[in-house]
Amino acid sequence: MKVDGTIYRTVSINGNSVCLINQNTLLSGFEIYESKNHIETCEAIKNMTVRGAGAIGAAAGYAMAQAFVEAPSKKFLDYVEKAKQEIESTRPTARDLFDATEKVFRTGLKSRDNSHRKNLAKFEAGYIAKQNEMACYSIGIIGNGLIANNSRILTHCNAGWLAFVDYGTALSPVYIAKRRSKKLHVYVSETRPRNQGASLTSWELRNEGIPFDIIVDSASAYLFSKGKIDMVIVGADRIAVNGDTANKIGTLEKAILANEFKIPFFVAAPTSTIDRKCKTGQYIVIEERSQDEVLYQKGLTRHGKLEEILVAAPGSTAINPAFDITPAKYITGIITEKGIIRPCENGINKIL
Repeated sequence: MKVDGTIYRTVSINGNSVCLINQNTLLSGFEIYESKNHIETCEAIKNMTVRGAGAIGAAAGYAMAQAFVEAPSKKFLDYVEKAKQEIESTRPTARDLFDATEKVFRTGLKSRDNSHRKNLAKFEAGYIAKQNEMACYSIGIIGNGLIANNSRILTHCNAGWLAFVDYGTALSPVYIAKRRSKKLHVYVSETRPRNQGASLTSWELRNEGIPFDIIVDSASAYLFSKGKIDMVIVGADRIAVNGDTANKIGTLEKAILANEFKIPFFVAAPTSTIDRKCKTGQYIVIEERSQDEVLYQKGLTRHGKLEEILVAAPGSTAINPAFDITPAKYITGIITEKGIIRPCENGINKIL
């Protein structure tokens, strides 16, 4: 996508440095963060400098490649095995992170020559990032067919191009629809506690010239009841083979509401997000993040300074699950790069 006339990818590589659009500081300005080794890339994933299922998958693949480049000759295997564990421990829920790390690791070890191993790992990481981008574009083309002119679409969190290498998943059909001259309006759920909808999705939509309104997370039911939403499109961090889907906390309540008001609820995700080893959503590990994300809020002051303030009574405690599981029964369909599938084992197995 373009920012001020320049084409950017959310995740890219420059030599052995991984270049990431810094999503923690986007409110105050656009900047590229460079992580020079796999440890720095791991930290960027953990602290959400880069976030979003596909983006952290691509970043994890590059981190694994960085580890291959860094590995000393004498303890090469020990080094990359430890690095793999470090990368996989950064964000436990996202399927794409594990998929990319495993693929780069296995590809790199296909050779016994350490120099060749490094090249294989770097090539595989780049290939994964490119596949990520192409899959998201295909999701946009396919998903566009679901969007009628003058559609009003609700989305949650950020599943746009900031969440992937480019295009995104939930927003990719929106971008393609805009290019096809369709008129549409997007309702952006703020997505507490980190406000990825209010800060990131709104940033993307404004950049693309697409009309939108931010709503508080608890306003969805009101909009549904007033007939203001025609469809819901969300992303996914992991999909079980029965169609149960892990996505940002708050997704489940929107799925239940959409079902109650008979509004189509679509999940958009590449097939790499489907976990073939996960039978149902009950086996998906849910990441628990720091309570400080709930108790404190970061924002831009009227004077343009990024600050963090306490928004709860002093001494309060909080729980902070980062994701929830939406049962397949609430999902109308899953938009993948291979087509729109039914959220069930038979539907998923047809494309795997």
